Amino acid sequence: MTTNAELLERHRAVLPNWLSLYYDPPISFDHGKGRHVFDVEGNRYLDFFGGILTTSLGYDIPEITEAVRAQASRTFHTSTLYLSESMIELAELIAGLSGIPDAKVFFTTSGTEANDAALMLATVSRRSNQVLALRNSYHGRSFTTIAITAQSSWSPTSVSGLSVNYVHGGYRLRSPFRHLDDEAYTDACVDDLTQVFDMMTSGDVAAMIAEPIQGVGGFATPPDGFFGAMKKELDNRGVLFISDEVQTGWGRTGENFWGYQAHGMTPDLLTFAKGVGNGLALGGVVATADLMDSLPGNSLSTFGGNPMSAVGALATIRYMLKHDIQGHALAMGARLAGHLQPAVDASPVVAELRGKGLMLAIETVQAGTLEPNTEAARRIMEEARAAGLLIGKGGLYGNVLRIAPPMTVTEAEIDEAADVLVRIIEGLG
Repeated sequence: MTTNAELLERHRAVLPNWLSLYYDPPISFDHGKGRHVFDVEGNRYLDFFGGILTTSLGYDIPEITEAVRAQASRTFHTSTLYLSESMIELAELIAGLSGIPDAKVFFTTSGTEANDAALMLATVSRRSNQVLALRNSYHGRSFTTIAITAQSSWSPTSVSGLSVNYVHGGYRLRSPFRHLDDEAYTDACVDDLTQVFDMMTSGDVAAMIAEPIQGVGGFATPPDGFFGAMKKELDNRGVLFISDEVQTGWGRTGENFWGYQAHGMTPDLLTFAKGVGNGLALGGVVATADLMDSLPGNSLSTFGGNPMSAVGALATIRYMLKHDIQGHALAMGARLAGHLQPAVDASPVVAELRGKGLMLAIETVQAGTLEPNTEAARRIMEEARAAGLLIGKGGLYGNVLRIAPPMTVTEAEIDEAADVLVRIIEGLG
């Protein structure tokens, strides 16, 4: 039997040392069922992070497994140089769900690539390389998306062909406006946006890109209506708005199918990935036909929307719609938050519980302050793993625990995970 230790030794020998690994020691999954995974040594875990919100429905879902198995016996790959019925059908479904009028879809293999494509559409259309992003943002690991990522730990280079400025966003805990109520907080951030336009750009900005709830940033959640107010100012200046729905899409927030829908507006472009294929490599960008078709020159996507991923995504989305996964995420998220909130309120080292639906986070701090407490976050994560529960980590200072199980999670599994986390939080002192 291969062990986790053996795999770690081989990993370190041939893979980059900047690839992050969870846990000490790291673990390797062998297989999964429902919301549980089993490592190569046979240890069983309740997975409440789903491969960074990517295993959206869980492991070995029959409807998805059978659809992919049937396609595998036909063909794995064709590329966009050929007509593909499954890709066309998937584009029709996503365009209709997107809320963007007269929409067209371009498929990629990841959220990083989707955001790249959206930025290219925006900058070419607007004939400008100026872009606005939010503080505490993360949009991918490519040369382009690193330029719009506002976290030094995820930014290995400052070199870019884009001119980027950052505005205040939804991370209220560390904002100078944190003591304001929702309306005043939103107004202050819009005022900041106006000043950034007037003081830090030449005016002809191409786009602003934002995550409705920041993912790697620790599920930082702005007030409802926040981006609607932002978009009014963008519209006044002819600036496009890109909603990065890589983590907030497909009903995960419970209240809405897309994160942007909490804000009373419709984005000009929408990007997606992660949960759309329940783990298959697929992403994409949605835009109006005029905007999508404005790109000059030829292009293609070798792997984007390939038959395997398209068929898997169709099965995933249809399952979501048939079983009202969005409504289930709302109910299960409320159940989990209800269990966690009293422990969070009583803990001197947990600043807050935030997020929506099955996208929740707790931020750890030094008792009595807002100083980040990375050791407490590490301890919660490691003790949860030892108890058979897997959660994620993030935040600007690595002090935020991210909790995002597959959206088919049951009440019993919610209660089990909550019991583990409450016990650990109460034990922090």
